[in-house]
Amino acid sequence: MTDERKAAERSTSVKICGIKEEATLQGMAGLQVDYIGFVFAKSRRQVTPERAAQLQEEARRVSMARGKPPLTVGVFVNPTLEQLAQTLAVVPLDVVQLHGEETPEFAREVRERLSVDVWRALSVGDEDSAEGAARLQAYAGVVSTVLLDTAGGGTGKTFRWDVIPAYQQAAADSGLRLFVAGGLSPDNADELVATYRPAGVDISSGVETDGAKDIGKIAAFAERVNCA
Repeated sequence: MTDERKAAERSTSVKICGIKEEATLQGMAGLQVDYIGFVFAKSRRQVTPERAAQLQEEARRVSMARGKPPLTVGVFVNPTLEQLAQTLAVVPLDVVQLHGEETPEFAREVRERLSVDVWRALSVGDEDSAEGAARLQAYAGVVSTVLLDTAGGGTGKTFRWDVIPAYQQAAADSGLRLFVAGGLSPDNADELVATYRPAGVDISSGVETDGAKDIGKIAAFAERVNCA
């Protein structure tokens, strides 16, 4: 196996969520960022579909380290199918990320009726890791990716990373990719990736300064994920 192929198999994708400004995208040119996220749920990072369409257009002009623009992910909390369809009609997202109480049946309907890749975020709380892994397995054949986040979401705190291997095994058994979010920063990214090698990592507040995206922190995060 070549060194390049080994590196590809070990690589962890990077998603920067909560993008609101063209300047952020322009500053990310050349970085190893695979996905950018637009938040459509109520949040200080919320954008309208029209604003997201403008940002997506700018993102498509930005070449990242792998020589291509980042894919766009829309973050939704308990949307209706109609709301998703209306949003996608304005901004043709690459991925719909469901971050509320959406069932496997709803996720399947989104994928089949709207012809879009679907990710499901699951909160990691105090439950037994086997119970959590069973929740993940319910989405087998329905979504492509499960994203683990700290219970409550947007807390800036990590969950117990020692549960990750149980989720990784369940994801592998179910044909799912596993991303990790929750409390990540340039300071702990290398530890997470070196120890667990998730398929991807997702960050928002950890690369902000005073509530705004910080290009220096984004660059440091992407570098440490890539070099871990």
